[in-house]
Amino acid sequence: MTFSILAQDFGTGSFGSAAATGSLCVGGWVLRGDSRAGMSASQGAAPSTMWGEDALIRMQAGDTAEQALAAVTGSDAGRAWRQLAVLDRAGSAACHTGTANTEWRGSVVAPGLVVSGNMLAGPQVLEALHDTFLAEHGSLAERLLAALAAAEAAGGDRRGLQSAALLVVSDDAPPLTLRVDWSENPVAALRDLHTRSHSGDYAAWLPKVPTRNDPERGHD
Repeated sequence: MTFSILAQDFGTGSFGSAAATGSLCVGGWVLRGDSRAGMSASQGAAPSTMWGEDALIRMQAGDTAEQALAAVTGSDAGRAWRQLAVLDRAGSAACHTGTANTEWRGSVVAPGLVVSGNMLAGPQVLEALHDTFLAEHGSLAERLLAALAAAEAAGGDRRGLQSAALLVVSDDAPPLTLRVDWSENPVAALRDLHTRSHSGDYAAWLPKVPTRNDPERGHD
């Protein structure tokens, strides 16, 4: 019922993710990120927010993506109903797709990148996510948004879309967390929200917000 992308910008060290679904509030359910650990996307027929959060805790403690995935999913009796993608700080990625999730379901894993989904129109949805992200230029957020739009155009969630979200984390910038919890055109609405976040008073205020590498930024 959801498609998502996790990616690392090897040039800046930033991590980003984006997701869309035919249900409400995909950002709150699916995406988790921490620049000290990496990214996760927990989705599926019965998604566990704890899976995504626990994977980040393990990766921050030193687990690779594969190790975190195995530890989080292995002991869960409901794992057949869930899907989890993880990306660690070294750019390694892994994904679990439970067999009880509705077809089409699957994932594509590459260095610094993992795309996954279930209840999709077909494998072309993930191909569009993967290929468009790699082909696009611009900021990490702009590439992720372009990939979401391409996946929607390739068929997306079989039911259509109701919500979309974007999350970018970095040691050098405040987190960018944008969510469209319901819309008739959530991917387009998310793109508009991103544009608004980079203009006007909001954009002027962001340079004053502390970051991990500059925790006293904005102090007079």
